[in-house]
Amino acid sequence: MIPRIHRQGSNTLGLLHYLYGKGTHEEHIDPHLVASFDGMAPDPGRDPSVTKRDLQHLLDQPLSLLDADHRPGKHVWHCSVRAAPDDPVLSDEQWGDIARRMVAATGIDPGDGAGCRWAAVRHADDHIHIIATLVREDGRRPDHHRSGKRAQAKCRLIEKELGLHQVAPGDGTAAKRATSAERHKAERTGRQRPAREELRETVRRAVAGAGSDEEFFDRLAAAGLLIRKRIAPSGDLLGYKVALPDDRNGEKEPVFYAGSTLAPDLSLPRIRERWALPAKAATSADGSEREQPDLPDVTGPAFARRRATAATWQALLVIDHGDDGAATAQIAAAGEVLDALAKTSAAHTRAELREAAFVFERASRSHVRAVRGHDRALRQAARDLVHSGPALGRGEDGATTAMLIDMAFFLTIAAANWHAKKHHAQQAAAARQATEHLRAAYQAAAAESMAVLRQRGQRLAPRARQRQANLLHEVLPELATRVRAEPGWPALAATLDDARKAGHDPTALLTEAAGRREFDTATSISDVLVWRLRRSAHLPALPERPHDTPARGSRRQGASAPRARQSQDGLNDPSRRR
Repeated sequence: MIPRIHRQGSNTLGLLHYLYGKGTHEEHIDPHLVASFDGMAPDPGRDPSVTKRDLQHLLDQPLSLLDADHRPGKHVWHCSVRAAPDDPVLSDEQWGDIARRMVAATGIDPGDGAGCRWAAVRHADDHIHIIATLVREDGRRPDHHRSGKRAQAKCRLIEKELGLHQVAPGDGTAAKRATSAERHKAERTGRQRPAREELRETVRRAVAGAGSDEEFFDRLAAAGLLIRKRIAPSGDLLGYKVALPDDRNGEKEPVFYAGSTLAPDLSLPRIRERWALPAKAATSADGSEREQPDLPDVTGPAFARRRATAATWQALLVIDHGDDGAATAQIAAAGEVLDALAKTSAAHTRAELREAAFVFERASRSHVRAVRGHDRALRQAARDLVHSGPALGRGEDGATTAMLIDMAFFLTIAAANWHAKKHHAQQAAAARQATEHLRAAYQAAAAESMAVLRQRGQRLAPRARQRQANLLHEVLPELATRVRAEPGWPALAATLDDARKAGHDPTALLTEAAGRREFDTATSISDVLVWRLRRSAHLPALPERPHDTPARGSRRQGASAPRARQSQDGLNDPSRRR
């Protein structure tokens, strides 16, 4: 149940005309009173002898107690209370009781016999509007300070009492929701989302991995947005506004939104904080700073995804073991990686990745201030993904996409756990929701590559298959039976065999991979181990020919990255130093 305190107004009759009207496109059905300050207010919705002006005169009567020059200019208080889409339809009596409890909680009518005059109008199944005059019966002003937070707290109690959907308590860091008018406009014009949400998503993608004002605005322009910049008399750039070209108001002019109104972290000063990073600062697994060398530009989508996977693993360790400022920076940068991944991945994974990035946006902000610089590796990874260009949905591109999504899945789980420990309920819920979209995206991304690897495992000689089974029981005795029963076990066996033939110690690799993190949240343990092993051993995510097995020390361009790239891939990977 969501309460919303609207901006105070000065026209009681104008608001009543809206509440009792048909709505912007006739969505208001049977407007009528469900409660009022004395239970006897006239109802122009159900009584044909009553007008809206009659109700307005009654509500505004306390204004006459004050001299004209002492009356408040903005005397109209307006609050809407909306039920969740999956809540049952409440009766008029229930909504009336909710209205009385809301005006008491917010200080509008605290029950002392001299509160403000108010009325609650219902014109839809799922919400009511409460209108009040901000002068009490004794001529004093009401104490409605922080009425929004007080209304939220009361709604949380009502949800529990009535068995309604329980909304996670907010902390004031969420992006502003689209208004009812914006949602209705989107429906009327055939948009999937309101313009505000489309713009927020587009701006976030433009920010992902950007390194300067110029690059950021170039990306906005390339995305087709209209841009207005706010320039100081000195010529300094102070802010910006954006609009969709086809989103127009009644005068046929574009509807612009300032970055700060799209989300708190999308104002120009907040965006610039990401770019003003300490030179070459990075964070190792124990949270300490170390020097990070500059890395060359990536040469393709697959290599960008490999390096992003290494950066994601590093970020995961910082979230688990670093200080709060470093963890917050990594979580915020994780949102940029998801935005970049959604922007550059193949069509069959793009929808779920886009949803993952969209919902994770809420998890990227909290009151814990991010310490910038710790997130340099992740922000570089987002930049690499964007500059490497779109990835194919097959071959090494598709396999490394699955590898990165698998690691991003665990990163969002780490973010959810971190937020839960800090009692950030909305952020934790958003991160958990993102994991479900990533799980679906992984299934789509990994289907081809895992099928190829399973075929390779099924073609192994019986002696080789038994060798890998024995190794699994030696390293993971408690999980071995479960892993061997999974569809992905042949792919894991093939990967262990590939690692051995490439000159690695399979026992050491498997021990290291298994010790990195728990498997409780993994749908397939064998899948997780496959990607960890293939990345840490620098094996190709997907060999070019399904029947081939890499020869010892193979350095074919298509089968494994050149040695220079291998060393770069491992620069930021803490597991290589274990």
